[in-house]
Amino acid sequence: MLGFLVRLLPFWIREPLIILVGTVFGVRILSMALVDGEGWVPAVIGAVFLLGAALRVRVVVHALRARRRPAPATEAESAPVTPAPVTPAPVTPAPVTPAPVTPAARRPVEKKPNAFAQASFAIGLFAVIGGALWIEGKLPEDGTAATGASRPAACRLDEDEKLPSAYRSTPEAVTGADLCRALNRTELPELLGTPDERSVYASGTDNTAPLTDRKVAQPEARVEFETYTVELSATYDKLTVAQYAKLTTYGDGRDTRKLTVLGRPALLTSDHMMKIQFDLGSGEGASGPVEQGPLARTLTVAFDGKDRGGSWDLTVWSESGLLPDDSALVGIAEAVLPRITRGARDQD
Repeated sequence: MLGFLVRLLPFWIREPLIILVGTVFGVRILSMALVDGEGWVPAVIGAVFLLGAALRVRVVVHALRARRRPAPATEAESAPVTPAPVTPAPVTPAPVTPAPVTPAARRPVEKKPNAFAQASFAIGLFAVIGGALWIEGKLPEDGTAATGASRPAACRLDEDEKLPSAYRSTPEAVTGADLCRALNRTELPELLGTPDERSVYASGTDNTAPLTDRKVAQPEARVEFETYTVELSATYDKLTVAQYAKLTTYGDGRDTRKLTVLGRPALLTSDHMMKIQFDLGSGEGASGPVEQGPLARTLTVAFDGKDRGGSWDLTVWSESGLLPDDSALVGIAEAVLPRITRGARDQD
């Protein structure tokens, strides 16, 4: 179908277009083979494209020469003119009547297409199409202008599940969807120190705090990158940040640091994640023992400046064991927490 449409184009548009396309594809495929080390097969394909473009150039050159060569004279025009014999006739004077002067009939001259103009039009058309495709590739998925940051992954939510009763008894509680929308932002990779990354997974869940008989709401959101994983949760209990800081003194408090974030008491702590391995090869989904996972850094921020109970927990970890600076966690909290708003939800 594409070949049929190409054949419908005029010669001086079709041929330059084929030459440009063949040259671009040939050079690109050859560079993949020679520079990127893709093998000899792309090199052969690229050479075939360039050879086809060279043959088309030869056809266009012959056509241009044919247009510039003067057309051969017709047989009637090249035959010698033989004058007819003149027989003198008696001259009889007659009245001279001026004949109306009419312009000689001229055969309309056929206007031939301008080869240079058609070739220029083909090149311009190809440039416009290529520019449009390049701009489209630079635009993010939502169609807005590119700003250098990729659009984050869409949040995966359990919208069909009914909210636990803890959320209905705590009107101020946000949901996992609210936390995911606030956390999963385009500037999050830059705050983590990895501006070239984009989120590969994002989710929000409406959990409850463990050991509370599902009576304490604890929504969570998770955003995963190639380097780091970030979790944000809210716990609507009566535990203050000051009380939590005292509890950490009974453990290993080497990485514990008190600070103030957004005018509220905050605490930085470190702990190891848990790792559970599932054996799917046995067909029974058996799990192995719980192991110690990578080290995680958590920033706990009180809900208000008076620290009357409840807190936000922002946790960052990496499978490689690397962690960003504490300033990165503080920057994320200052950028994300003020943007958390409750979404509309069923209160029945």
